[in-house]
Amino acid sequence: MLIHFIDRLNELVGRIVSIVAVIFATIIIYDVFMRYVLSEPTRWAFDVTKQMYGFYFVMLGGYALRHQAHVRVDLVTEMLGSTARRWVEAAGYVIFFFPFAWVFMTRSYDFGMRSFAQGETTYGSVQLPVYPLKMAMSLAAALLLLQGISEFLKLVLNRQEMPSDA
Repeated sequence: MLIHFIDRLNELVGRIVSIVAVIFATIIIYDVFMRYVLSEPTRWAFDVTKQMYGFYFVMLGGYALRHQAHVRVDLVTEMLGSTARRWVEAAGYVIFFFPFAWVFMTRSYDFGMRSFAQGETTYGSVQLPVYPLKMAMSLAAALLLLQGISEFLKLVLNRQEMPSDA
């Protein structure tokens, strides 16, 4: 039940956030058209697309883990049997992944809250708020941590990948 809930949550977030890619591509095309066809460059498009890409990139961590899309080096585990491989991967989650995800989540939360308290903005010609992106980092870290829990439970309980029917 918990595994299914986490998998569906990250699947849903991944599908929703993927729409951001279409939006920032549209803004880039608009900016290129304004700049090179009408000779009227926008002052805001670069900063907006940079922030949207940052949001897109960071928010898809849990989705990528759910679909095993992160870079892996399986030099040791490929020589192991399936049971030993599962336990080595589970140990990797405990030793490396969970501490990293916890630090990422707690530090990015502090980072985002400090940016919010200061009212931090970009330094471009149009001063956009930075704190929404920085606050999204802690949400993304929480989603990544949750997906790590799901993947760890799948390994320990010897569960296969749940279907992605979000």
